[in-house]
Amino acid sequence: MNLTGIWPAMVTPFTENQRINEDAIQKLTNYLIEAGVHGLFALGTNGEFHMLDRDEKLAVAKEIIQTANGRVPVMVGTGGNSTKEVIELSRDMEALGADALSIITPYFVAPDQTDLAVHYETIASAVTIPVMLYNIPSKTGMSIEAETVARLAKHPNILGIKDSSGNFDNIQAYIEATKNEEFAVFAGTDSLILQTLRAGGQGAVAATANVLPDKVLAIYEGFQNNDEQQAEEAQSSLQPLRETFVLGAIPSSLKKAVELAGIPAGPPRLPVTEAKGEVLQKIENMMQGYNLHTR
Repeated sequence: MNLTGIWPAMVTPFTENQRINEDAIQKLTNYLIEAGVHGLFALGTNGEFHMLDRDEKLAVAKEIIQTANGRVPVMVGTGGNSTKEVIELSRDMEALGADALSIITPYFVAPDQTDLAVHYETIASAVTIPVMLYNIPSKTGMSIEAETVARLAKHPNILGIKDSSGNFDNIQAYIEATKNEEFAVFAGTDSLILQTLRAGGQGAVAATANVLPDKVLAIYEGFQNNDEQQAEEAQSSLQPLRETFVLGAIPSSLKKAVELAGIPAGPPRLPVTEAKGEVLQKIENMMQGYNLHTR
C-alpha cells in the first residue's frame, strides 16, 4: 500500500440525540473524495473513537468503507489498551474492507518501550492489512521513541507513523530512524505539514481537511510541484481555523466549523458539548473569512 498524501482526520457526525448520523457520514465521505484527498482516516481523535462503543465503531467504519467504494483507501483507528481487544477489533475492520489500520499507543497504562514494541508487533502479525502507528503523547501520556519506531519499521506489516506530538524534532527523529526502510512518516499536527514534507515525510493526517480539503491539498501539491509560494500560502491559510480548536474540548470547534460549511456534523458526544455563545461567534467569524460555499 502506498502511504502518501493528504488523509483527512474525519469527524464522526452525530444526530442531536447523540446517535451516529449515517447520511452525514456519506455526505462528508463523498465531499472529501470529490475534493481529491488521497485517503480517509476514520475513528481517530477527532473522530471521537474513545467515545464510541465497539458496535458504533464498526457501524461508522462500514458506512465510510461502503461509501468510498474503493475510490480511495480507508484507514480505520482500532487502538486500545488491551492487545487482545485491539486484535479482535482490527480483524473485524479488516473483514469489513478497511484498507489499513491506525493504532494509537495504549493510554492510562504506561508500558515501557519494549512492551510497546511487542504490543504493536503482535497486532501487526495478527492481521494482513497495513498498520500505521499513532503517536499523540498529550492525550495518551506516553510517546513512541525513535528507536522503537526503527524496530517496528522492520515489521513487514507496519508501514508508517502519524505523529501528533506537535514536536517537529520528534518527526525528524522518526524520519532519520527509518530512512532505510519502506516507511511513511506523516504529520498529525496540521501546522507542521509542509515542514514534514520538506524533511522527507510522506504526507499528513489533517483535521483541517474536514473543512478546507482544497487548502490542505494545495500544501502537498505545491510541494510536489516545487511551487514553494503555493505551499507556504496554503500552509499559512490553515491557521485561523486551527486557532479555534483551543476554544473547546476536541472536537467541538471543528465539528461546528464542519457544520457551518454545510455538513451536519452535529454535536460532540457528551460530556463534550457543542460550541455556543461567544465561542460560536468566534468560529462563525473565522468561517466567514474563508468565504466557503455551502456544500
